[in-house]
Amino acid sequence: MKRLILTSSFGSDLAKSGLAEIAVFFAFRFVWGPLPSPEYFAAYFGAQSGTLKPGDHWLDWANVWPDAFKDLRNLPFADFCKRYDEIELWFEPSPDDQLQLIWLLDYLDSRPELLQKLRLRLLADDLFELRGKKFGPSRVPVVAVTASELGTAKSAWRAYCAPTPEPCANLLREDLSALPMLGPGLFALLAELPSPSTGLGATEMRFLELIARGFKLTNALFHLRSLRRTFVFQEFELGWLLQGLAHGPRPAVAGLDDALRAIAQENFRDRHAAYLRSELSLTEFGKAVLAHQEDFSGHNSIDRWWGGTHLTNDRLWRWGSVLTKP
Repeated sequence: MKRLILTSSFGSDLAKSGLAEIAVFFAFRFVWGPLPSPEYFAAYFGAQSGTLKPGDHWLDWANVWPDAFKDLRNLPFADFCKRYDEIELWFEPSPDDQLQLIWLLDYLDSRPELLQKLRLRLLADDLFELRGKKFGPSRVPVVAVTASELGTAKSAWRAYCAPTPEPCANLLREDLSALPMLGPGLFALLAELPSPSTGLGATEMRFLELIARGFKLTNALFHLRSLRRTFVFQEFELGWLLQGLAHGPRPAVAGLDDALRAIAQENFRDRHAAYLRSELSLTEFGKAVLAHQEDFSGHNSIDRWWGGTHLTNDRLWRWGSVLTKP
């Protein structure tokens, strides 16, 4: 039986597991920046035209392409999948992996010739935690993908793409048990919306808390996940959030290297070096925000994306115990 694995970039080790002929992974970061357009996705999943930038086509992301696959690499994604008897989906419980899962299931739902082949691995831990251990059914349960999983994924992906967070907030009142890790992921995403009292999301507030307690170096903020206890963003997204706290008109954080103001966001090497040079502390304003006595958004520009929602100072959706409209 020929098996294909579809996974996130964290699942690249699955290509060496022997569980499938090949693993194709997806490296989208749907938690940061505007979502790609439907036209982009159509080109991404279509036949390779030779005109797309590296990384903008699905075939760019297979971990290993054996020589026998040479004549298959130009196929549209759905046609490539047809040659397999089983297609397994391996996605972590993290919010971004759950977004990639619902996006992929939404796409596959319109390919009826593939639906009977789909199997979903119910990962309760990060794939990193399984590294060096034996992958397999005894460790990771597998279920068939049915109308329940597909319907839940389609509703959730469309909600996340909506121009307001209201559909996602409403989903938390729905039955999401078909995708057991989706509900916690959506809740973590909503917690990253600005707070009604401080104007900051959960990760930004956790930064202030940790800096106030003496964690002055970015390594602790970025990499000690069990200390930070928020799991939506990766290192450089965390860095951009921290820069927003430190380099605005009224900063909440002092000590972040000023060189970051001029370093392009895609220049990861120089940004990483600047983070390592930084020694952080709270400003008096930052202490007031941490004490819920000041609203950060009342003094600084907000301009970022949450799914299909463009958050600005004039259009600031907030999340506390409930969603608050601008």
